[in-house]
Amino acid sequence: MMYLAVFVLLSFFILVHEFGHFYVAKRAGIPISRFSVGVGPALLSRTFAGTEYRLSAVPIGGYVMLDLQSNDGFFDLPISKRIAFALGGPAANLLAACAAFAAFNCATQGASLYGIFIAPIEQTGHALATVMVTIPQIVLNTGQLSGVVGLVAEGGDFVAGSLVRALQLSVVVNLNLAVINMLPIPPLDGGKVVLYLLEKMHAGLARLHVPLSAAGWILVLGALAYITLQDIRRLIIGFV
Repeated sequence: MMYLAVFVLLSFFILVHEFGHFYVAKRAGIPISRFSVGVGPALLSRTFAGTEYRLSAVPIGGYVMLDLQSNDGFFDLPISKRIAFALGGPAANLLAACAAFAAFNCATQGASLYGIFIAPIEQTGHALATVMVTIPQIVLNTGQLSGVVGLVAEGGDFVAGSLVRALQLSVVVNLNLAVINMLPIPPLDGGKVVLYLLEKMHAGLARLHVPLSAAGWILVLGALAYITLQDIRRLIIGFV
């Protein structure tokens, strides 16, 4: 049961990430055709102010679909709006980490203005710095890499029915989602920001978007496949 709870938690914070993109797009005036909770076929759908809000069949995260006629339409948007749209997802995860820290402080120390409003910002900053420092070490030691399968398995064992540990795991998940998505690798959010900044430096560099994004997808999908196989191997060894 704890494994299912961790999977739901992970899916929820992926949805938080997508909502961050959605919120910034709405604020920036970027047209959105669809915001979906989950993926796959629609179970329930309502359209409001030109945007379809959908509940989809597969409860994994969600997605934002821009209302543009073509990719050229997206690149016609000001670079500042595109950068803001890319940063919206990681920013939402950082805010969620702050909220988890605030709840953790209340659960362990009691409610206080400092514990709810100030300490979470400091704690998130310290934890974010720690994650950023450890990521190069983890990448160099691929045996420490873990994906969704490993996170659900190890997270379920770690939480073990404890609300406090669930909040700690929430912090870790959100910080990792924020940092990983900000890596300067297309098609991750950080990679998109780098490409937009290059385009701002010289308009001709816009032609790099397609080849670098394609190469990035190959790298990301290959890494996900490798990490998933590593997770499965560790699980099999643990059961033997």
